[in-house]
Amino acid sequence: MTGDVALLLRRAGFGPTAVELSAARQSGYPETLAGLLAPLGPDVGATSSPVPTLGPDPHANLPNPTRAQHIAADVKRKAQTELLQRWWLDRMAVASHQAVEKLVFFWHGHWATSIDKVRSGQFVLAQHRTLRNARDIVDLAHRMIVDQALIYWLDGQFNKKDAPNENLARELFELFLLGIGQYTERDVREAGRALTGWLTVLEEEVPYFDRKRHDPGRKTILGQTAKFDAHSLVNLLLTRPECPRFIATRMWFRYASHSEPLPDRLREKMVEAFPAPMAMLRVLFEDEAFAGTAHTLVKQPVEWLVGAMRQLGLRISGLPVETAMEIVHGMRALGQLPFAPPSVGGWPAGTAWLTSAAAQVRLDLAGRLVALHRPERLTPEQVADMLCLDGWTDRTYQVLREVKDARQLLVLGLASPEYLVT
Repeated sequence: MTGDVALLLRRAGFGPTAVELSAARQSGYPETLAGLLAPLGPDVGATSSPVPTLGPDPHANLPNPTRAQHIAADVKRKAQTELLQRWWLDRMAVASHQAVEKLVFFWHGHWATSIDKVRSGQFVLAQHRTLRNARDIVDLAHRMIVDQALIYWLDGQFNKKDAPNENLARELFELFLLGIGQYTERDVREAGRALTGWLTVLEEEVPYFDRKRHDPGRKTILGQTAKFDAHSLVNLLLTRPECPRFIATRMWFRYASHSEPLPDRLREKMVEAFPAPMAMLRVLFEDEAFAGTAHTLVKQPVEWLVGAMRQLGLRISGLPVETAMEIVHGMRALGQLPFAPPSVGGWPAGTAWLTSAAAQVRLDLAGRLVALHRPERLTPEQVADMLCLDGWTDRTYQVLREVKDARQLLVLGLASPEYLVT
């Protein structure tokens, strides 16, 4: 098996450093792929970015807070949110197990849940641990259906037998496990009944199941009739043939191509590897169809920032908090921050990230990063090597060769089409 290891490292992780790319080229594609998807030992890099300890939710155990207490608790929540966002951006950059970290980010966009509504850092951090620690897709789905952040995000805490709420049920079908067009409105209504009874509790690490609010009756879902509850509903959806095909398609969309459809042949090979996500990705990365997607996938802003920080030798935790927050605010202006997707559908893809407004924000952010890196003398060829690019198009090279200032040259490299489209 042969392939482009640079493409593999850019897609499977957040972007290689020059040293990593050189080592991968010496090792070859099969060995590099094996090391990415089944890394040995603990993640040494990630040990320098431990999960923050938040303590209890600031609003917990405040049943009747005064206005001052409420405001103070909100201020603490905001600080916890910013801490989590800085932490994960830092961990993405320093993680040695890049494909593992990228997969967690993939699942975060797939089971999209925003702290902007949930507000509890404790809830979203618990969900993050679930995304990171689930054994496989089956285990993940069962954990997520009773995840407090997801329940709150989709109004599941209001779902009771005498007034079913269908939000979580609908997204479970459409966005999480089956895809559009694979269910009826009756299926959604009946699934909503199956999910009744779960309540979120700030003071607890797990949600509370209130049997009095649950509808224990028989439901007919996707042609099957039973006394479905949350877990038996998930079991039903996981055994549908549409489920692994949908997950495979979402992986292709995020790891391979926004525009070209997943080939049927490859999809069925990925389905055979379900429910192990790394095994599904192995099938994808080994296939010739993946090799044909080079230079077509637009980087998401987080991918762009983290890759740039890795290649410039920077990390969020090494910066003054004010500087780190300037970067975080810039990422919000770009439209992507960890723990804050814009909707349950997750973040957009493709040319949505290539607007003129985004270009200006990206240039400003690139300028901040380069100022921290402080390059002295660079040529266009050296910038390409630093950013692990194959080279420049004639058009880009004509611009870069006229630039004499090393900082400006590197900023333009980070904002170039060659860097943004992998």
